[in-house]
Amino acid sequence: MKNTDFKSALVLGFFIFSGLALLGFFMGSSAIKFKEYERTVTVKGLSEKEYPADIALWPIQFSVTDNDVSKLYESIEKDADAIGQFLKANGFEEDEINASPPVIFDKLAQGYEKSRIEFRYNATQTITVYSHKIESVRSTMNKLAELGKKGIVLTDGGYQSSTEYLFTRLNEVKPEMVEEATTKAREVARKFAQDSDSRLGKIKKASQGQFSIGDRDKNNPHIKKVRVVSTIEYYLSD
Repeated sequence: MKNTDFKSALVLGFFIFSGLALLGFFMGSSAIKFKEYERTVTVKGLSEKEYPADIALWPIQFSVTDNDVSKLYESIEKDADAIGQFLKANGFEEDEINASPPVIFDKLAQGYEKSRIEFRYNATQTITVYSHKIESVRSTMNKLAELGKKGIVLTDGGYQSSTEYLFTRLNEVKPEMVEEATTKAREVARKFAQDSDSRLGKIKKASQGQFSIGDRDKNNPHIKKVRVVSTIEYYLSD
């Protein structure tokens, strides 16, 4: 009886050992294959294009002075109307022209000495053109001297009054640019694979960078440079 139990235990142990050995072999083989699949290369692809801006924000700021508030407002209205007529004569529609409320500065109330004040009140107002007519904006800007000849005092409002050119068609150009960035990334990855005697496999991971929009240069803010970089990780195999 004891001899039979010993033989049974021996047979059972043999099968367990064989099973563990086979399991270890297959696991080792899978690990090797897994390691092979983990060979990767990460590359970047750039797409950069230039597009014309499609919206212009053009602020025109002017100022008037007077010692009488009622006359001051009359002058503001007169100059604002003249600017509006000037813009319409150059092809802009009523709904493209917007006037902000005037800002009145009372020098006497601000502590200036009355004897040194030539004009107590100073007012500034901004007429803003919001238009898709980029070239019309650029050409009309060169005609502002016509307003000066009419006695309108144009002022520089600094950075806040500078003309802005916007590019709003990003969603239209995104697919083409992402495709170009992906294609360029794959070309780089394929060249790397050739140089390392490998074959380029499928994509393991990909990420699309943020799109950036900037001026082509400081002299041409109406031309925009759109840029995106895609980062892609590919599998490599022998």
